[in-house]
Amino acid sequence: MAFFSRLNLQEGLQTSVLQWIPVYIFLGAIPILLIPYFLLFSKFWSLAVLSLAWLAYDWNTHSQGGRRSAWVRNWTLWNYFRNYFPVKLVKTHDLSPKHNYIIANHPHGVLSFGVFINFATEATGIARIFPSITPFVGTLEGVFWIPIVREYVMSMGVCPVSRSALKYLLTQKGSGNAVVIVVGGAAEALLCQPGASTLFLKQRKGFVKLALKTGAYLVPSYSFGENEVFNQETFPEGTWLRLLQKTFQDTFKKILGLNFCTFHGRGLTHGSWGFLPFNRPITTVVGEPLPIPRIKRPNQKTVDKYHALYISALRKLFDQHKVEYGLPETQELTII
Repeated sequence: MAFFSRLNLQEGLQTSVLQWIPVYIFLGAIPILLIPYFLLFSKFWSLAVLSLAWLAYDWNTHSQGGRRSAWVRNWTLWNYFRNYFPVKLVKTHDLSPKHNYIIANHPHGVLSFGVFINFATEATGIARIFPSITPFVGTLEGVFWIPIVREYVMSMGVCPVSRSALKYLLTQKGSGNAVVIVVGGAAEALLCQPGASTLFLKQRKGFVKLALKTGAYLVPSYSFGENEVFNQETFPEGTWLRLLQKTFQDTFKKILGLNFCTFHGRGLTHGSWGFLPFNRPITTVVGEPLPIPRIKRPNQKTVDKYHALYISALRKLFDQHKVEYGLPETQELTII
């Protein structure tokens, strides 16, 4: 009985951690939503003023490396998060601290769990696997407009995926820095389905241009299993459900710059329906760095050349590891 109790406790802790991030985002959004109320109707209006004053005073910090915290990155909570799936980080080649890197990751999945736990925390041991390399995970800049959430994500080494923030990290903070970008973005999230390996990459060349301008090496990485943790629904054309789905997608895209995914996973008990991800292994394999020359103003022909080289390296990485991490030998990487 004691053994089964420990198992239930472990699973309960793992499940609770997966609700941690949405709770933080919700709590962080409250001050923004209630600022007019604080200012006009509450005796606590000064809290809102102080919050905005701090954002104004500290505005450049998140675009200049942020304030990472080894203590936050090493929280025991992240180990439960890691073990829920589980998540694993695999190195195929060393990354020399003499260079800077852009680690491009695929696929996006619904919530990019692999990127978060592998690069924004120490749960899988990135500091040990890639010694003297400092990872920064790129995300939407709007996250840094939210009090509380801003401090939280900066403590984990999360930065805006804006051109200025990434360029600062790759040119103004010495060497040994690695910015991690989920290149396909929200558009790729709409393509994720269990068993799928389709990437939105053919026209995504900004990360290659940034590498050329900064001389950062390009590193392909693939999170096998990322597409397996949620089921995504696309309703038949001509139905009212499809009309509603497209309306939500267009609205989210226009207002927030996000694509609206209609997805589901498991509930609090196995076999039930809900929004917790399925317990499926996620393995992020980091490939061989591709040396990139530093060119102040690269032309389109040069960008296209290194974009093609990157895609070739990514296909090679995918083919070498797909069977080991659960995909059939016949599975191909589709790039649109």
